[in-house]
Amino acid sequence: MSPAQPAAVRRSVLAAVPWSALGGYAATRLLGLVVLAVASAVAGKDGLHRLSGRWDAVWYVRVAEHGYGYEVTLPDGGVHSDLAFFPLFPALERAVSAVLPVDAATAGLVVAWVASLAAAWGIYRCGAHVAGHQAGVALAVLWGVYPTAFVQSMAYTETLFTAFAAWSLFAVLRGRWILAGVLCVGAGLTRPTAVALIAAIGITALVAVVRERRLPPRMAVGVLLAPLGWLAYIVYVGVRQGAATAYFDVQAAWGNSIDGGVALARFIAGLPLPAAFGLCAALALLGWLVVLCVRQRQPLPLLVYTIGVVVVSLVGAAYFGSRPRLMMPAFGLLLPAAVALVRLRVRGRVLVLAVLALASAGYGAFTLLGSGPP
Repeated sequence: MSPAQPAAVRRSVLAAVPWSALGGYAATRLLGLVVLAVASAVAGKDGLHRLSGRWDAVWYVRVAEHGYGYEVTLPDGGVHSDLAFFPLFPALERAVSAVLPVDAATAGLVVAWVASLAAAWGIYRCGAHVAGHQAGVALAVLWGVYPTAFVQSMAYTETLFTAFAAWSLFAVLRGRWILAGVLCVGAGLTRPTAVALIAAIGITALVAVVRERRLPPRMAVGVLLAPLGWLAYIVYVGVRQGAATAYFDVQAAWGNSIDGGVALARFIAGLPLPAAFGLCAALALLGWLVVLCVRQRQPLPLLVYTIGVVVVSLVGAAYFGSRPRLMMPAFGLLLPAAVALVRLRVRGRVLVLAVLALASAGYGAFTLLGSGPP
């Protein structure tokens, strides 16, 4: 390789980076951190600890430092086991803390923040593939101002999972089936929501086979690879606990069983009438966004994945406050808004995104400094 070739490769790589998308996204997250720091100082609380040392983040750190096997017995006799948490994120925490002079909690922030940029890049690529460069940029920034986007700055798995999902979907859109399957393995080792991504790859492949009446070897390999990460952890928990349904039993003990939306309906029925009406309006808005995605004729893998994430987030008996966070990886919901946004002049576009970023940052600081988990 001549001396000029490495420089040419570096220039090619730098030219491929969507700096406007990553810069806009990073600005929204930086704003969120600044607002959190100011609010924390006013409230006399430790904002950094809220990002890396509370709620689910504590469980990931414990797995990173000690492996699986920790349980908490609740006053009512219920048991919360760390087997509810998939292994890739704590494994990366352990790896980063072994390489850098930081503890596992700080390593979790490093992993989440790096993954957030990878996710924003992948989201941009999906949006640009469907609707052009400007829509891709808007989509990445809109994901950064999602109401619960503050979780993207926490030592949580949402950014890592979304990065795997976005790049896997982009690989499917480009016909790179083996790469899509490999990335789906990573998603399946990160969050149970990977079932939506597995379904997107499988259904897209099935439709292609029916349409073309042939099954290309690379497509078959990608489809077979896709569920292996998710299945590997389910099997691991089953073998460890000595029961085929052990993982689902662990989740049920956390209150995360699949009930078809019964718990959500009961929650709404138990609210005061104004609150119940507001929540129903929010769910109607969510349904409308899904309809817009269908009417936009989004590519099949993106559409199946988006609807799958929404469905998985609604049909479980999980803590209600976590549902907006669980739906955050469904970035396809924001694509109609991204396309509408690029119709505005640049000044109007920036103004809208700035207002949304401030609102998201304020809501994030308020939630993080509160008592309940996101």
